[in-house]
Amino acid sequence: MAPCTFAGVGYLARVTEVDAETAVTPPPRRSLVRTAELGPLARTADDWAKVLGPLGGRPFHGKQVFRWIHARSVLDPSQMTDLPASLRQSLQTLGLAETLTIASERRSTDATRKLLVKMHDGSTVETVLIPRLPRLGQSKLPSPLDDGADDADDTDEEEDEANETVHVTQCISTQVGCAMGCVFCASGVAGLKRQMTADEIVAQVIVGRSRLEPNEQLRNVVLMGMGEPLHNYDATVRALKLLTHPDGIALSSRRITVSTSGLVPEIERLGKDFAGNIGLAISLHATDNETRSKLMPINRKYPLEVLMAALRAYPLPKRRRITIEYTLVAGRNDSTAEAKKLVTLLRGLPVKVNLIPMNPIEASTLGPPDWNGVFAFQKIVVDAGYSCFIRRQRGDDVSAACGQLALSGKWAGAKAKVRVDRS
Repeated sequence: MAPCTFAGVGYLARVTEVDAETAVTPPPRRSLVRTAELGPLARTADDWAKVLGPLGGRPFHGKQVFRWIHARSVLDPSQMTDLPASLRQSLQTLGLAETLTIASERRSTDATRKLLVKMHDGSTVETVLIPRLPRLGQSKLPSPLDDGADDADDTDEEEDEANETVHVTQCISTQVGCAMGCVFCASGVAGLKRQMTADEIVAQVIVGRSRLEPNEQLRNVVLMGMGEPLHNYDATVRALKLLTHPDGIALSSRRITVSTSGLVPEIERLGKDFAGNIGLAISLHATDNETRSKLMPINRKYPLEVLMAALRAYPLPKRRRITIEYTLVAGRNDSTAEAKKLVTLLRGLPVKVNLIPMNPIEASTLGPPDWNGVFAFQKIVVDAGYSCFIRRQRGDDVSAACGQLALSGKWAGAKAKVRVDRS
């Protein structure tokens, strides 16, 4: 899983707890995938045309339904006014609005919103809306190296400062829980409960847009919420194709970033399937195999030398960079010696570096270094010629910051499967 951050409009909204009566028995361990059947929000226009045919629909109705759902975020067939009344009535039976619902919303003091969303079986995940902050006065960090760019939606384009529209980045989840077991991340403490389907992944964006303020616009989507996106590869790829579909949400591939802990075969597949156009972020977090394996068990299967070779072979378009995410954990990977090793490890790669002082989680006594240590680490990376940003603490007051998204609802209190204080 990869990190993100969040917050609110200066107040905390009342949080509605998920109804305990909706909790159901966990699915059998042998089946982590909900169903092989394509969910309604995962259908393309052609898929919809095939579904609507037996209901009396014509081929062009498939495109109309797709646009209502994905371009306009309308899930109530009665509002799809350019469809025949008989077809709207038939659509009512297909459960468009049942894929995912918002169980609660928490607002941070910096305008970030964390949404707890509930799926058909009572499972819940968290997704976060992160409004872009003004360029001036937005950071708590007095680093002389911080150029004010908001790395949550960093692009090579200049922002039109005169535009009053507030651009929002949404951080979405791809799994219920996580199997990767990274010690600084709350999502994987209880392990992986089940995979999310493509329609559940996309539904987070559809319902998230319904919670935007009138002056806000969804600008970027980052797959950095709960779960390892590439461990749920097929559903993730279908979701990416739906998010970028020109008749739907129509996000540019440049506006989407997939974060991975380092599943090398899937990194190679992602590069081939999208020609490198989808943004790639690597949760690196250490510069030697011994340290990284303690922090991130996946390193035992795909050690650093294998991962770095995959990054060097990744088909990046011109002027694009891979994002390197590096969570600073006090006493583990935060020394100036580690910063120098990081510079050496990244040599020759087109990258930018996001430093993330570890956010506290209940399951661990690990924590971040002091700010002087963070700035010293950053200076070494910057002096070596790399763009290096310190990830702002967004939404930490509502446990929405990097690494803090956690299982709740029917999985709340699940027995920990990760020993987070590995020495």
